[in-house]
Amino acid sequence: MQLLRGAKYFFTGFSLILKPNVKRFMLIPLAINIALFALVIAIGYSYTSDLILLLTTRIDDWIISLPGWLWWLGSLVSSLQWIIWPLFVLSLLLFFFFFFSMLANLIAAPFNGFLAEAVEQHLTGNKPNGDNVSLAKETILAMTHELRKIGYFLLRAAPLLLLFVIPVINVAAPFLWLLFTSWMLAVEYIDYPMSNHRIAFKHQQQYHKQRRGLSLGFGAIVAFANSIPLLNFIVMPIAVAGATALYCQNTHEESEQ
Repeated sequence: MQLLRGAKYFFTGFSLILKPNVKRFMLIPLAINIALFALVIAIGYSYTSDLILLLTTRIDDWIISLPGWLWWLGSLVSSLQWIIWPLFVLSLLLFFFFFFSMLANLIAAPFNGFLAEAVEQHLTGNKPNGDNVSLAKETILAMTHELRKIGYFLLRAAPLLLLFVIPVINVAAPFLWLLFTSWMLAVEYIDYPMSNHRIAFKHQQQYHKQRRGLSLGFGAIVAFANSIPLLNFIVMPIAVAGATALYCQNTHEESEQ
């Protein structure tokens, strides 16, 4: 099954970052990830309870303001709150972790590219075939790719976030958000080995659409790992290495068919 096959590459990444010729390239991405995830945990701890209290009050006020003929809707929302709030908290955590993951990847983009290059050389014995460019140009290219991915994310995230404030429909919103997050994390990390081969972003989208199960499986396990305290500190270099293994091995298999 492609979902499970995609997920296993995350664990492959864990073993790859410990290889002698790879691990030195993961130190800077690791340091950036630890710093930003420590920040998001602190912010989440400080503000999540206040946000939940505010939204609870707003929902109660909305229920009270409903006309009498819509009493059934208010009753339904009230009865579903025991489901809505755990899902809302989980979605909120996923949103914060994903947002800071995007920020961490923006800062660490050039270093993640070098890590992906080292992993590919370890796996195949060859460096990517991209043109040799200066460090400055490499940094600009990496940052440009990250900004393009952020734009791609924002255009699709906005409609999904609106679902969270629509009563009844918001029950499905966390599941849709998890699916979207899984997709975006696959797009985020598999970009590094593909960008090393100078594959344009629009062609990367075609790659994912042709391998939906593989990409979603990989992105889902990364999203799950991001939600686990302490483990999320080291997710970024593991995901970069795993994504590189996914791309290299599947490209090799498909070329032989």
